[in-house]
Amino acid sequence: MSPPVRLRALVVLGPTGSGKSALAMEAAQYLPVPVELVSVDSAQVYRGMDIGTAKPSAAEQAALRHHLLDLRDPEQTYSAGEFRRDCLAAISQICARGALPLLVGGTMLYFRALFHGIASLPQADAELRARLDARAALEGWPALHAELAGVDPQSAARIHANDAQRIQRALEVYSLAGRPLSQLWLEGAQDQPDIDWAVAALEPADRAQLHGQLAQRFDAMLAAGFVDEVQGLLRRPQLSPDSASLRAVGYRQVMEYCLGQQSLLQAREQAVAATRQLAKRQLTWLRSGSVTAVGYSSLKFDPQDPKTNERFRDATLQWLEGGAFSGP
Repeated sequence: MSPPVRLRALVVLGPTGSGKSALAMEAAQYLPVPVELVSVDSAQVYRGMDIGTAKPSAAEQAALRHHLLDLRDPEQTYSAGEFRRDCLAAISQICARGALPLLVGGTMLYFRALFHGIASLPQADAELRARLDARAALEGWPALHAELAGVDPQSAARIHANDAQRIQRALEVYSLAGRPLSQLWLEGAQDQPDIDWAVAALEPADRAQLHGQLAQRFDAMLAAGFVDEVQGLLRRPQLSPDSASLRAVGYRQVMEYCLGQQSLLQAREQAVAATRQLAKRQLTWLRSGSVTAVGYSSLKFDPQDPKTNERFRDATLQWLEGGAFSGP
């Protein structure tokens, strides 16, 4: 009987627009083992949502094997539990081929599910959700967010005051389970497969510089045909403006422009502001330690530091040779 395959995975996580994909694509060129990328992005799982998700281009996908892209049509849903299952399967298959899985993304809920397991949560309750929607129509989602902060401050700190989907779910869970969502997550840790993780967390030091980069990136998306992409999605007969896929940052604002609810300039300004808020929430997740795994090696990198790529390369090569994922 052949010995079991050793499972190991390199992870690059961080806020949107911090240069994760560029760092990973460069690493794939110099690492001494074959590399396959695994997307950890809740929007890149949708087919036809390419420009607004900064999905790897056709050329990039042809140059390097990618996983967990284009798994669902935009009308469908994809959960953190499904991601965990699919990601662990991909890691196992990649390692069996003698390659290195390189996980890249910024969906912190997915990373938390991957490292800590999935909590046992109550099923959705259509009647309760309808009542919450009705209240939000009268009071506004920020008011319900304030209510959430009173019963589950940890969840409220990670959820934006206008994030209707997540506010609704957190209040629904509290109402049905009688306990905060954050507490249920802590109780839901599962046994983890024996994986040697090396985690690089990108944390930009200069927030203003990151904000400028996010604005430039969104303008590039508009120039690349983002409006046409959203118009095409809205023509899909089964896709509703309330669909989870169209609630993604950028898509929601451009959708409102396409529906005549605001000007393109307003949509652009709101999308850039929403992207900045997303980056802030992602950094909050990172700094809280809630996406970390027990018994793994991790390093923080400032992507704005010109020595970051060199530090990342040295730490990764050291780890691949059997040492710790550590730096000077």
